[in-house]
Amino acid sequence: MKFTAAQIAGMLGGTVEGNPEATITKLSKIEEGESGSLSFLSNPLYTPHIYHTGASIVIVNNSFIADNPISATLIRVDNADIAFAKLLEVYNQIKNDKKGISKLSAIAESAKLGADIYVGEFAVVGEQVVIGDNVKIHPHVYVGDNSIIGDNTILFSGVKIYSDNKIGRHCILHAGTVIGSDGFRFNQQDGKNVKVPQIGNVIVEDDVEMGANCTVDRASFGSTIIRTGVKLDNMVHVAHNVEIGENTVIAAQTGIAGSTKVGKNCLISGHVSMTGHVTIADGTILGGATGVSKSLTKPGQAYLGIPALEVSKFRRSTVLFRNLPELADRIDKLEKAQKKST
Repeated sequence: MKFTAAQIAGMLGGTVEGNPEATITKLSKIEEGESGSLSFLSNPLYTPHIYHTGASIVIVNNSFIADNPISATLIRVDNADIAFAKLLEVYNQIKNDKKGISKLSAIAESAKLGADIYVGEFAVVGEQVVIGDNVKIHPHVYVGDNSIIGDNTILFSGVKIYSDNKIGRHCILHAGTVIGSDGFRFNQQDGKNVKVPQIGNVIVEDDVEMGANCTVDRASFGSTIIRTGVKLDNMVHVAHNVEIGENTVIAAQTGIAGSTKVGKNCLISGHVSMTGHVTIADGTILGGATGVSKSLTKPGQAYLGIPALEVSKFRRSTVLFRNLPELADRIDKLEKAQKKST
């Protein structure tokens, strides 16, 4: 990647202050900037670094006013955070713009392949699979029979898509994620755990991103569904027949038990657990390590604790819990005083 300040300003709709021909080949933090690198300044706490950074180009807000001389070329934009994020997206597109099918991959003759795809070494594409245009299948990926992968989706190394599943367009599945493994369901028969066959599938709609080592189980019947715009952090487990609504965000190590329905636009923190067959209303916020044991049906509410309590109730309960030793002492003294008086 090699760009001039003028080219970058053109991409971002910004203005150059300094040398428009200044060139960069990499990105850096402002405090670690060196010649040939591009950085940005948005947080005022990092302002002192702009006067000493070695970065050749720094993106700043239009409102930034320098108190001392700056050696770097500046690109002024309305919002430096958003502008730098846009550049990171361009950088990723360039870095991941792989095309071609490795001779070391294995693709079934019945598979249908879109235009401009990439299939890396030791990737396996099964029978009757449909791969859309511009799909990137990195090394050691497995796509099972009868699965569909939509346009512009990226499957990073080690992703496993079991048979009969559907992944939408513009999705990103990071390394080690598994789609369509069997739901965890067994019946007790004669003292033994007998497996219940899982014959459904998983449907992942468009613009979904899943972090590394997520697991989404196939449905017993029908489909486990991840709706458009959902974002899963690393190591999230979604059990059979779960449905997650549009644009919900779920942080790492959260587990959702079978047949739970999570609404749209929810914010779910890390290490949250949800029991099966409950409903989570739209816009719900669950704080870290919250345990959900029953349906939360009021939209837009925030919860903490185990079991989940509305935030205001949880905070009052926490105060009481902290004071339990003192309260116990007071009760003990009152009981002793009452015994003496009788």
